[in-house]
Amino acid sequence: MRAFIVERYGDQAGVRAGEMPDPQMGADDVLIQIHAASVNPLDLKIRDGDFKAFLPYRTPFILGNDLSGVVVKVGVAVTRFAVGDEVYARPDKDRIGTFAELIAVHQDDVAIKPATLTMEEAASLPLVALTAWQALVERADVQPGQKVLIHAGSGGVGTIAIQLAKQLGASVATTTSTANVDLAKALGADVVVDYKKQAFETVLQDYDVVLDPLGGKTLEKSLQVVKPGGMVIGIAGPPDPAFARELGANPILRLAMSALSFRTRRRARRHHVTYSFLFMKASGDQLRELTPLIDAGQIRPVVDRVFSFESTREALEYVEKGRTKPGKVVIKIAEAPPGS
Repeated sequence: MRAFIVERYGDQAGVRAGEMPDPQMGADDVLIQIHAASVNPLDLKIRDGDFKAFLPYRTPFILGNDLSGVVVKVGVAVTRFAVGDEVYARPDKDRIGTFAELIAVHQDDVAIKPATLTMEEAASLPLVALTAWQALVERADVQPGQKVLIHAGSGGVGTIAIQLAKQLGASVATTTSTANVDLAKALGADVVVDYKKQAFETVLQDYDVVLDPLGGKTLEKSLQVVKPGGMVIGIAGPPDPAFARELGANPILRLAMSALSFRTRRRARRHHVTYSFLFMKASGDQLRELTPLIDAGQIRPVVDRVFSFESTREALEYVEKGRTKPGKVVIKIAEAPPGS
C-alpha cells in the first residue's frame, strides 16, 4: 500500500512517500480503507522525535493519528462492525499510521462516522474531539454554570472544545487573534479575548477550568485566572507524575517527567489550583457519545484546507509554518463512496 513514512527522526526531510506492507490484522481488528486523514501538531512532534521517550516508534513508521474511511475486512472476534461500514477513529497511540491507504484498528477504538459529515469533515474530528471530551468531561467534570477558559479558540482543539463546553452548560471564554474573533463568537464563546490587543490574565478571573493547548508562558499565566480549587489542563506539556504512572514509565522516565513539571505544579499549589497534563487516548465509546451532538449540529467541524494524498508533505509543512486560518488541515486519500 502507499503511505507516507518517517525514515528518520528530525524534520520534514525524514518523511517520504513509499510502499509499505498491508497491515496485519488481529481477531478484534477492523481493516479500514482510509478516505481522509487530518494533520495534528502531534504528528510534527512525533516526526521530530519530541516524544521518543514515551512513544518510541521504530523507523520506518507511518505517520498520522486521525482517519475516516470504510471497513473492508473484519477480524473473527469483531462484533461491532461489518464490511462496508463508514467509520472514523483515532487509532491507539501504539498503532498510528493514518497517512496510508489502509490501517488495522482495534474495534474498541472505532465508531460509525457521523451521517451528516463528509469523509473530510469526519477525519478532522477524532483526536481533537476526544481531547476536548477527555479534558472537559472526564478530567474536569464541567458542570452547568461553571466558567471555562479555552485557549487558542480557532485551533483544532479549541474550535471543538468551545462547542462542547457550551453543550455542558458552561460559560466559555477563549483567546484568539483579531481575524478569528467573529468565528469564536459564532462557535459559542461568551467572552473572546483578542490576544493581540489584550492580555487575558488582566481581564479574566475566577475560572473553574482552563484548557491550554499552547503551554509555556500561556500555561504559567493561566494559573493566575483560576479560582482556588480549580484546574488547569495542559495538552502541550509539561507531562506530570500522574501521566508517568498512567503510562507505566520506568523509574528514570518518571523522575524526568516529575522534574519537567515541578515548577508548574509548585506554582499551581501556590495558587491553590491543580495542574493536570492530558495525553488523549483512543476511544470508540467516547466518539459514539460525541456523534449525536455532531449529527444534531451542536458540534460542527471547522476545516481550513484539504490537501491531496500526494501533497502530504506540503500539508505537514503548512501546519508546521503556522497560519492565521482557523480549523484543521485534512488529507484526502481516496474518493468517498457515493452518497457519503
